[in-house]
Amino acid sequence: MLVVFLLVFCLGETESAADSYVAALYEHRVILNPNPRVPVSRREALIHMQKNLDIYEEQAAKAAQQGVQILVFPEDGIHGFNFTRSSISGYMETIPDPQEESWNPCTEPDKHNNTEVLQRLSCMARRNNLYLVANMPDLQPCPLKTAPSTCPPDGHWQFNTNVAFNSDGLLVARYHKQNLYYEESFDTPPKLELITFDTPFAGKFGLIICFDILFHDPTVALVKMVGNFIHTDLVFPTAWMNELPLLDSIQFHRAFSLGANVTVLSSNLRYDKLRMTGSGIYTPFSATFHHAVKGDPEEGQLLVATVPVLGPVGVNSVTESLSPVDAQSDHCHTDGCADSPSPGSSYPTFKATMRRDLYWFVLINETQGNLTVCHGTFCCHLQYKWTAHDKSKELYALGAFAGTHNSSQCYALQVCAVVRCAGLEAKSCGQKVEEAESKMDFRLEATFQTDYVYPSLLQGTRKQVEVLSLYPLV
Repeated sequence: MLVVFLLVFCLGETESAADSYVAALYEHRVILNPNPRVPVSRREALIHMQKNLDIYEEQAAKAAQQGVQILVFPEDGIHGFNFTRSSISGYMETIPDPQEESWNPCTEPDKHNNTEVLQRLSCMARRNNLYLVANMPDLQPCPLKTAPSTCPPDGHWQFNTNVAFNSDGLLVARYHKQNLYYEESFDTPPKLELITFDTPFAGKFGLIICFDILFHDPTVALVKMVGNFIHTDLVFPTAWMNELPLLDSIQFHRAFSLGANVTVLSSNLRYDKLRMTGSGIYTPFSATFHHAVKGDPEEGQLLVATVPVLGPVGVNSVTESLSPVDAQSDHCHTDGCADSPSPGSSYPTFKATMRRDLYWFVLINETQGNLTVCHGTFCCHLQYKWTAHDKSKELYALGAFAGTHNSSQCYALQVCAVVRCAGLEAKSCGQKVEEAESKMDFRLEATFQTDYVYPSLLQGTRKQVEVLSLYPLV
């Protein structure tokens, strides 16, 4: 499959002792609670979580043997998912704020009660002499009497949380996920958190979780937070469900790395029933990734790579406001954005749905040429030449969309996409496709209403999927 798209979601300076460091992440085949909506005791929850933590222990030891300095585990990897607010209670621990107190759970296990998971993660980092980032549920008290408007009725918050430990086992960072994705067991934090931690080998790392990467807050705010410089490393535990043709894991995460000029350590779950796979260590210059395809055994995968330490990148020219797109998104929905033909196209246009959004398309029928398709005033321009293409077997189209994504998770976007259609009929354009044989030389351009743009190329065969991305930043 060949997919090219420019996608816009509306939504530090570091010091190092070396030119590179060794990073690892583990794509974990999570062991789930078979009945996650049924409450369990703390003992039963610990028995379940220890099964996943046993695997973490094995992978941490393997990483240490390869000289790894930082190891990242995925979102939901210890406890699983699909809990209710009450059924997750046995899995939660109250995680102290490292900005308010210094605590090493491994060497001070009695300082806080009911912290078995934190203790085990801390000792894992200490035993293997590496920095470690994992994801777990956090229970925090909420002052119901003094903050009734922000407190849940039960008087406490429940957060989807990243924790980071240094190589001595010290808890150095805690981050609460800002943008939840159908997670009824968790609360949105009452205020935005921009969390980083320092390392002696690569300076600062910023923490985000899964759906966060599609939004300005916290992701863009985080990479811009220190003066006028961009953090060069993001740690990204995720439980990413691949969605072709625009949001495959290795496609978008690699694209973000290139567009934002940052390193992204992206650790995904492996769970085939929900299309979860695809982890990678991405820099603006290189990518080490794993992406399972149909027929591969469902098992975990440890990735290790030597990562260059990036210098700071100035962002003085980056605007703080996305107001042109935001203004459009307030009133523009899937079928209501300037529903008119593409003024720049000399070929017939048609509409078809891609990722639940209604796109304007034009077919790519000639051997070479120039095409334009517009959604209202937003226009995408393609200059192309086929180098291998059998139009009796494969149909391609150029699509454009500008507006609010049609889902309960509201965000505005602008997209230019060259896609292979699922069949040989125009109505099949925008549907999921997993393989292709065509090749083209091309140039795809658009004028976006934001400085944050991600260009990506997702290319696949019947045997493998591989990604080359270009992407600028939301």
